[in-house]
Amino acid sequence: MIQVGDKLPAGTLQEFIEVEGEGCSLGPNAFAVEKLTAGKTIALFALPGAFTPTCSAKHVPGFVAKAEEFKAAGVDEIWCVSVNDAFVMGAWARDQKTQGKLRMLADGSADFAKATGLTLDLTARGMGLRSNRYSMLVKDGVVKALNVEAPGKFEVSDADTLLAQARNA
Repeated sequence: MIQVGDKLPAGTLQEFIEVEGEGCSLGPNAFAVEKLTAGKTIALFALPGAFTPTCSAKHVPGFVAKAEEFKAAGVDEIWCVSVNDAFVMGAWARDQKTQGKLRMLADGSADFAKATGLTLDLTARGMGLRSNRYSMLVKDGVVKALNVEAPGKFEVSDADTLLAQARNA
C-alpha cells in the first residue's frame, strides 16, 4: 500500500470535459498522473463509486463546499477519483455541481487503485473491485498526508481533515 513519502504510481486517469479548451476535446480525455501532479499541490480523495449514498451525500459535497478554502491553503487542484468510466464521472460531476471546483477523474479499470494498493473488493455486493475510501495530500507527485478509511467508514477522509493537513503542510 502506498505510504506518506511515496511517489504516486504512474498511470492514466480519464476526465469527461464539458467545455473544449487547453488542448482538451469534448468528452473523455486521458491524463498522465505524473504530468498532472508535476509542480502542483493536489488534494486527492477516492471513493468506491459514483452516485453511491455516502459518496454523493457526504464525501463529494464536503470538498465542493470547501473548494475555495483548499485554494487559500495552497492547493492547486482537488481530485475525486473513482473506479467508474469517464461518462459516469461526467454525469456525476454535473449532478454534484463540481465545475470549476473539483476534477472528477475516472479510474475505469481500477489500474490506479491497484497501483496504490488501496483497493476494496465489493464483488459480493455486485460492484467488483473498487477503490477504498481515502484522501491524500500530494505535492509534486509525492504523498504528504494519507487518510485511509476502515471498510464501511467515513471518519478520516473528509474535506475538513484534509483541509487541516493542507493548512499545516
